[in-house]
Amino acid sequence: SKIEVPQTQIEIGELLVKEEKFTSYLFSMSFDPSISSKEKKKVTGLINIPIAKGSFPLVVMFRGYVDQKLYQTGDGTRRAGEYFAQNGLITIAPDFLGYGSSDSEAGSIFESRFQTYTTVLVLLDSLNSIPNWDRTNVFIWGHSNGGQIALTVLEITGKAIPTTLWAPVSKPFPYSILYYTDESDDRGKLIRRELAAFEETYDPDLYAIDLYYERIKAPIEVHQGTNDDAVPKEWSDELTKKLNELEIDFDYFVYPGADHNLNPSWNTVVARNLAFFKEHLD
Repeated sequence: SKIEVPQTQIEIGELLVKEEKFTSYLFSMSFDPSISSKEKKKVTGLINIPIAKGSFPLVVMFRGYVDQKLYQTGDGTRRAGEYFAQNGLITIAPDFLGYGSSDSEAGSIFESRFQTYTTVLVLLDSLNSIPNWDRTNVFIWGHSNGGQIALTVLEITGKAIPTTLWAPVSKPFPYSILYYTDESDDRGKLIRRELAAFEETYDPDLYAIDLYYERIKAPIEVHQGTNDDAVPKEWSDELTKKLNELEIDFDYFVYPGADHNLNPSWNTVVARNLAFFKEHLD
């Protein structure tokens, strides 16, 4: 059944930074993250708008994991977002619930996770409220867990949104979470307990992105460093092998010695991203 995604107004708020070629603002939007006409919540984020006259293409940006206690609006997307904005693209990066100045996330760790997808679905359906967007060209940029969000949204929507992925988490749920449990203070006890309860009610295969890649209609770029300590290169090898088998349009770039943030090849990667976006302009 088709999900009815509500539209909302993307409100441009406080001016954060004014640069020579673009201005950064806080944005917010209010919507029901359960998309079932319940309580509305506010999500904030960072939007960069070029200063030049006219209208511009737009990049929606999804960050990877950042510690909630340390997180500030724009973390994980700021540097790349500024590069794209300097080159004439609007960029918008949601904080997600529980981060920045957003309202609190859901009580369940898995409901919170799935509400990142509804946040993105509402955001994508509300882009017309952004001034200066050209109303035609939209791209996706996702890093790490943000890459996993991007792949999920491409599967849910079936939209051909050109997408660039930096070291994406492409392993299926729940392994995509269990792989990182050694990093939690309780060594993953809470996650395993919640997962056991979740699996009593739900089939985890219904939430596993690797079983639905055939739904992807978008051209994709995958960028992966060989010295990545968070996302093994083998994951991106397996992802692109699957995309190839399904004849999905993709390019795969591997950077010898590059880390999870694609350093020291960062400049090369963002330049490739920009060229990819320009190549897919309508």
